[in-house]
Amino acid sequence: MANVHQYKVKDASGNEIDLSQYRGKVLLVVNTASQCGFTPQYKELEQLHQKYKDKGLVILAFPCNQFGGQEPGSDNEIQQFCELNYGVSFPVMAKLAVNGPDASPLFEHLKDSARGLMKTRAIKWNFTKFLINKQGDVVKRYAPRTKPASIAASVEDLL
Repeated sequence: MANVHQYKVKDASGNEIDLSQYRGKVLLVVNTASQCGFTPQYKELEQLHQKYKDKGLVILAFPCNQFGGQEPGSDNEIQQFCELNYGVSFPVMAKLAVNGPDASPLFEHLKDSARGLMKTRAIKWNFTKFLINKQGDVVKRYAPRTKPASIAASVEDLL
């Protein structure tokens, strides 16, 4: 069965990133947006990043404009927003689709590996989070309302 390490994504500059480079690291993959009620979670994500980055946690943010048009900016504008408003230092990748016919293959895999509430496959809103172990297997899916700080114990278990 496929795992996250078999996928490639684009960074905000359009460069291809092979997720196999994260073998041996714990990943937290989040679909994000700059104009969402959950946008302040960037602050907690950065705190989680700072606390665990040296122990092997990598947070990957994937901006998405599929929910209420809450991520209208360009990749460059999104980078500036995250850095200026939340001091984000973890990778914020290129904007992508998480649902529908143009959905990223990575997110198709994530949705197949961890279903949401009532076993739904689709991502319902921004800031849905996927925790991935060092082997690239999806361990858990978290709802947008789940605060990043509440995931810390699960992150520690995987580190």
